[in-house]
Parts: sequence; structure tokens; C-alpha cells
Amino acid sequence: MSTALIVIDMQRDFCAAGGYADRAGLDITRLRAPIPAIQRLLDGARRHGLAIFHTREGHRPDLADLPESKRRRAECAGAPIGGQGPLGRLLVRGEYGHDLIDELQPLPGEPVIDKPGYSAFAHTDLELMLRNRGIDELIVTGVTTEVCVSSTLRSAVDLGFACTLVDDACGSAHATLHAAVVAMMAVEGGLFGRVLDSQDVLAEWEERR
Repeated sequence: MSTALIVIDMQRDFCAAGGYADRAGLDITRLRAPIPAIQRLLDGARRHGLAIFHTREGHRPDLADLPESKRRRAECAGAPIGGQGPLGRLLVRGEYGHDLIDELQPLPGEPVIDKPGYSAFAHTDLELMLRNRGIDELIVTGVTTEVCVSSTLRSAVDLGFACTLVDDACGSAHATLHAAVVAMMAVEGGLFGRVLDSQDVLAEWEERR
């Protein structure tokens, strides 16, 4: 199999004080918890020459791509998309908070997929880029486990990609929801793929080499 590591939405808006998640009342310490595991996976993927993709959730500055239902939900959560915060306008492309955290900045040549929704495949060219590189296996990491990670993973499975969810490299503000996604993976003998921790993934890459 040809493998790609996907790092989903490790942005300041989700992982830094004053960002969207913090303003919405989510526990950003939980969202930051997977950073060390993702760092290890990035180091390993770069060492082995694997494809790496990063994603960011956010909207156009004019909010023309923001559905009304999502706008209302964010307002109810106390974090209006496009509203001004200490990191800039919340979840708006080009703002400081929209960018990836310093610890997980991409290297030159690692594509960054900007997406307006939860799945990294919705309204983006991610599938095209994966197909062009002959990728058929995805190692899935990032935040949040129950929203953007799960949405991306389900889309990938429907598109025929083999998926591995990396337990310690995914984060959620809600431990029960993280656990539910992990349990979901095992349905019907692994309906949505495998669950491994980062050390198992790194060991597997070493064996393949």
C-alpha cells in the first residue's frame, strides 16, 4: 500500500487560548494532548518519505461559504464564526488563529488543505491529490475525534481508502466521544478500519522499510 499521514485541523483556533474552541468553552488541554504523538508521526513519516497532508477548517473572509445552520450553531456556542477574538476573526482563512500551531507547522512540499466543513474531502481537492500520488492508505490524526476526524475518516472509507485511526494522536474535548469513535471503528470486524497507537504505527513503518 502507498500511505499518507493526514493531520487534521491542528490549528490555533482549536488548540490555543483565545481561539474558536476556547471561546466555545471546550477544554483545549485535551485538544492539545495529541501534539507529542503527532510530532513523532510527522518525524517518522518524513524520515520514511511518506506523503503528508495537513488540513485547516475555516471560511472565506466574506463568509460566503458559511452555511446558515453552522453560523447559528457557532453563535449559540458563544464563538461566532467571523467574530473578532484575540487571535483574529474566528475560523476565517488568513487569520492568525486559522493557521496551524507552531509545534506542527508543515514543511515545504507538504500540502495544506483548506476546508469549509468537517470532512477534509467535502469541497476540496484532497481526493484528487491522493489519487494523483497513488495513495490508498490513510493514517488519520488530529482534532476533533468525533467531528472532523470522524467525518474525514468516514468519507475516506466510502471512497475506498484503507484507514488507520491513531488513538493517541487524535484529540477531543470529550473523552466519552473520543472513546465512542474508537469503539465505532471495530464494528463488524473493523468496518471503518484499524485503531493503533503512534508507537505501533511507527513500528509498522519500520518493518515495511
